[in-house]
Amino acid sequence: MAILSLQDVSISFGGLPLLENMNMQVEKGERICLLGRNGEGKTTILRLIGGVIEPDGGLITSQKGISITGLDQDLPPGISGTVFDVVAGGLSGIGAMLEEYHHLAAALKHDADGAILRRMDSLHDRIEREKGWQTNRQIETILTRLSIDPDISFETLSVGFKRRVLFARALVAEPDILLLDEPTNHLDIGSITWMEDYLLKYRGTIIFVTHDRRFLQRLATRIVEIDRGRLFSWACGYSAFLERREAALEAEQSQKDLFMKKLAREEQWIRKGVKARRTRNEGRVRALLKMREEQQGWRKQLGAARIIIQESDATGKVVIDAEGIRHGYNGATLINNLSTRIIRGDRIGIIGPNGIGKSTLLGILLGRIVPDKGRVRMGTRMEIVYFDQLREQLNEDMSVQENIAEGKDFIDINGSRCHVIGYLKDFLFSPDRARSPVRVLSGGERNRLLLARLFTRPSNVLVLDEPTNDLDMETLELLEDRLINYSGTILLVSHDREFLNNVVTSTLVFEGNGVVNEYPGGYDDWLSQRPAPVEEQIERPARKSAAIAREDKKDKPRRLTFKEKGELEGLPAIIENLEQEQKAIYAQMAEPGFYKGPADS
Repeated sequence: MAILSLQDVSISFGGLPLLENMNMQVEKGERICLLGRNGEGKTTILRLIGGVIEPDGGLITSQKGISITGLDQDLPPGISGTVFDVVAGGLSGIGAMLEEYHHLAAALKHDADGAILRRMDSLHDRIEREKGWQTNRQIETILTRLSIDPDISFETLSVGFKRRVLFARALVAEPDILLLDEPTNHLDIGSITWMEDYLLKYRGTIIFVTHDRRFLQRLATRIVEIDRGRLFSWACGYSAFLERREAALEAEQSQKDLFMKKLAREEQWIRKGVKARRTRNEGRVRALLKMREEQQGWRKQLGAARIIIQESDATGKVVIDAEGIRHGYNGATLINNLSTRIIRGDRIGIIGPNGIGKSTLLGILLGRIVPDKGRVRMGTRMEIVYFDQLREQLNEDMSVQENIAEGKDFIDINGSRCHVIGYLKDFLFSPDRARSPVRVLSGGERNRLLLARLFTRPSNVLVLDEPTNDLDMETLELLEDRLINYSGTILLVSHDREFLNNVVTSTLVFEGNGVVNEYPGGYDDWLSQRPAPVEEQIERPARKSAAIAREDKKDKPRRLTFKEKGELEGLPAIIENLEQEQKAIYAQMAEPGFYKGPADS
């Protein structure tokens, strides 16, 4: 039985309805991923389900007593207090009691007359009656696993850590339906993998939007695609969805082709005139009018983005040569004795937890930050384009068009003059959207705009700091393809594991205590080559003999490399071919005259 139902739901924000006569049933325990282009209405559906906005028409119903909580794509304004306060704020009355107890405990050392202790004793009994200590332990456990200090001020945290806190706030309430809008944005890989593992064990229902393909592949039990205002449900994982959707689109196009042929025949018939006005043909005329209405009501599928990266003349062979780099901040060592040489055409991924120093490393390699020790030599003829994950290069009050061309109507792309509106169409901005101010754009649209702005400039070195946030799958895959074929040098900071696997040729990985190691290949290749993670070494008993330790290492399965995974995926086809060949040999041996032939045949 469905715990949530959307029946004939429609909503528009001017112009064509964003969602029209939408129907969706949600069953208990499902993990549903909403897929679709930027601006198709994924976030709108989450807001409709969460009761943030009301539909223009239709009905949204849920079972009695169902609780719904969510994590928004953007950080909500006005949140303050300690991390513990913010997380406990996701609860009702028990949360307020836990917050008060937490504050009283912090002030206990100033309790001269015992008033604070008496208040704590009274609160303790109330919390125990409400079974609140279990909730308190749950808050502490979640914050520990997300590596967040409960007593630190929320306002002082980075964007990534703030999203961790808000995710913990949504989890602690244990809602029946959990709504997640781009939950992996600004999270490091460790937090993302922990989130995946946690949500796989989560007993409630999850409806989420994500651009992270690895996250989607692991989590989704059903995919609901939003296409031209309608919903299409696919009860399968992401890989099967891609195959089935391609077949469905081909079938849809075939049906449209047949429809248009029939419409052309009927239009030719109606132009003949007199015969069409006879009574016996009125039904055919009405059918033609209905076909015309149907054809006019079609909503065209959005075209694919066309990303063109302008390239300048090549740099020298050595782009960056760093030797013995040491750098720290506030007494903490961020980078300790790093030496690396980046050659023209290298695509370097930079991996590490939030706040560990990835942006600092970029600044040092690009000559913008002077290291405490060591030296960095820059190559010749470098033309650098820098993608900033906070999008500070965009002017919120200017229009999309003005951010690209700064008041001009034409721009130069690879030596050709192009109208700015036409250029923005390649990045899926309609003429109306191109004249809109940046502040009304969604996160994905802002990322596309920043890419469009940067790629108007010729470059031979691309520096990309989290370029994949909020991008839809198709634009993400197109960006991948363009970067793979880019002849210049790329420095890429990303927590998108599939993106790293597909784009980079080597990785610089922060592995704690200022150690930055370099590995060939992408994310999966690093996993197969790295030393045992620190937490695994800590958990291992201290008094094991060397022989037992060797046995542990021998028994531990080795992770497959990217190449090995590809070979493994191709094994079923090889086995099938060999089985067919074996059957053919057996059939040949079963022939009556087989053994009468020469032995060497």
